[in-house]
Amino acid sequence: MSEAIARELMAQRFRSFLPVVVDLETGGFNPERDAILEIAAVTLTMDPEGNLIPDATYAYHVTPFEGANVEQSALDFTGIRLDDPLRRQVAIGEAEALGELFRPVRKAIKAHGCTRAVLVGHNAAFDHGFLNAAVARCGIKRNPFHPFSSFDTASLAGLVYGQTVLARACRAAGIEFDNSAAHSARYDTERTAELFCAMVNRYKDLGGWNLAQREQGLKEV
Repeated sequence: MSEAIARELMAQRFRSFLPVVVDLETGGFNPERDAILEIAAVTLTMDPEGNLIPDATYAYHVTPFEGANVEQSALDFTGIRLDDPLRRQVAIGEAEALGELFRPVRKAIKAHGCTRAVLVGHNAAFDHGFLNAAVARCGIKRNPFHPFSSFDTASLAGLVYGQTVLARACRAAGIEFDNSAAHSARYDTERTAELFCAMVNRYKDLGGWNLAQREQGLKEV
């Protein structure tokens, strides 16, 4: 299968949506008032065999927006230190972080012949809620992500592996998971991307997505 056909298959696979895996570490559970502290995304692509694979990772430390709330319990859970000198050197504002993230996502959408990105997350409603709140707060007009549709790997993993916790689901899928590295947006996003790809590809291998038939249809066009 040619690379061009692989791109076409990606555009067909999710109704012209490009799945992009997203994870945020935050200062609490309220997207309207609690800060985003880290944000990461993994774009996905398709290999010539029609398998979904991780493509590129983008990750940013984020400076809390003015007036944002940060719960100490959230910092204790994630291990994020706001006063870390290294973090202060690299952390960027929320609007800048979203701009840096959205730019490659838009390029990936175009490269795969898709119309929009769809957020993939572990307990996706949480990340989607914070992302949408930040987009509104920053006045961003061109959000590449669908405003309400998403794919939740916690639900999918519960179906496929009988596990909903990310670490346990990854291990059930044969994916290494280091608990000491967890709750970093970059690490969690990359593991979630591997998990999502593993589940989608397993479904294809079981015959649930007829790759040969779709490839033949593309050749005939």
